[in-house]
Amino acid sequence: MTQYAAIMLAAGIGVPILAALNAALGKLIGSPTTAGVILFAIAFAASVLVMMLFPGFEALSKVAQAPKHLLLAGVLIAFYVLSITHVAPHFGVGNAVFFVLLGQLISTAAIDHYGLFGAQITPLTWMRAGGIAVMAVGVAITQLA
Repeated sequence: MTQYAAIMLAAGIGVPILAALNAALGKLIGSPTTAGVILFAIAFAASVLVMMLFPGFEALSKVAQAPKHLLLAGVLIAFYVLSITHVAPHFGVGNAVFFVLLGQLISTAAIDHYGLFGAQITPLTWMRAGGIAVMAVGVAITQLA
């Protein structure tokens, strides 16, 4: 479990860095959309390399049988990258990421509570809802400063 927490902490650290880097690229070249395409091209190449290094290449043959709604994750990541690349230079990286975090708190609670998309069910107890509310208030406080 500790290694999972460390991996996700690193991913969390990377999200605002990704936002800042891609927003700066989009501003520099004058096109947030083109910056997003460049990011996806590099991410695709990196993902293919990892897939080739670790077992998983044969999994491509199973994609055709997967429920099509599972492929919408690609649309969601494109929406995230393109929207934050466009919004961050105008709204601030911190502001953009804080609102992304607020959205994540809301959707995570629903996904976990109902076990949506095959997720492990973690009921939304009063204690958990209180913890999420404290996190949401923390995000809101950062916007007041």
